Amino acid sequence: MSDWVSIALRFGLYVDLMVLFGLGLFGLYSLAGRERVSGAVLPFRSILLVTATFGVLLSVASMLTMVSAMSGESEFTELRPHVQMMVFETDFGLAWSVRVVVLVMAGLMLMVNHRLPGASLLVASICGAIALASLAWSGHGAMDEGSRRYWHFAMDILHLLAAGAWLGALVAFALMAKINALKTAERIRLLARAVSRFEGVGAVIVVVITVTGVVNYLFIVGPKLDDLLLSTYGILLFIKVGLFAGMLVLAALNRFHLGPFLERSLREGKYEVAANALRRSMVVELTLAVLIVGLVAWLGTLSPEMEAAAQ
Repeated sequence: MSDWVSIALRFGLYVDLMVLFGLGLFGLYSLAGRERVSGAVLPFRSILLVTATFGVLLSVASMLTMVSAMSGESEFTELRPHVQMMVFETDFGLAWSVRVVVLVMAGLMLMVNHRLPGASLLVASICGAIALASLAWSGHGAMDEGSRRYWHFAMDILHLLAAGAWLGALVAFALMAKINALKTAERIRLLARAVSRFEGVGAVIVVVITVTGVVNYLFIVGPKLDDLLLSTYGILLFIKVGLFAGMLVLAALNRFHLGPFLERSLREGKYEVAANALRRSMVVELTLAVLIVGLVAWLGTLSPEMEAAAQ
């Protein structure tokens, strides 16, 4: 049961912090001026405040769950010295502390979104990036040593940030493509512009995710497949790769067909069919992304080496 609680908390943290970073970043590169004010296009303040708050709560719950599992204690008074030791005497605790601090900073800055929309999104995305990067210290890279450890951390962080940028953009597109949000040609035009601006960002994201994913695989497993195919880790990894391939197909469909189709439909004044098709594609892509994050949360609790040794 504790393993599933740990996986659920990891999943919640991944999704939460990816949305905080990715949605804030989306507002910076896809929107301009007063479009960044919460409610003008997207409810930035409410969503990002919720993610910052839940990020703190999930971090606290994750720390208590992990310390309880390691110490065997369940009462808070008995857990307290173990928590203090973890927070003040380990690299994981330092990363955890930094995460909590930057999440509080992000929440405070979002309170002034209506007066400083661009600055609030910039600070929220930077804080979200730092918080998301801190999750690398609970991954496989923390088990490495020497220079290998730092290279593994670097790849983990780049992988997390790229994934966060993609998930945040998908959440933004799903919200912008809601039926009640596409009542005017102006809103359709704004969505088409956002899709167009994401093209370059999306290409960079795909390259970074692919390269860092391959490098991380080599760090964790090495250049071998025979034993991996029979392990839980290997099965989950191949499912993840298959879902990622599906996302790439949908991304290509959006980039080369549905996006241009929407722009042509706008010029012709009949955009309902194109908007609905793009909406369905975005929802499916977002669903695949959430499933992948769930698999990542599960994979982070598994060790290919231990599974191989047990067989």
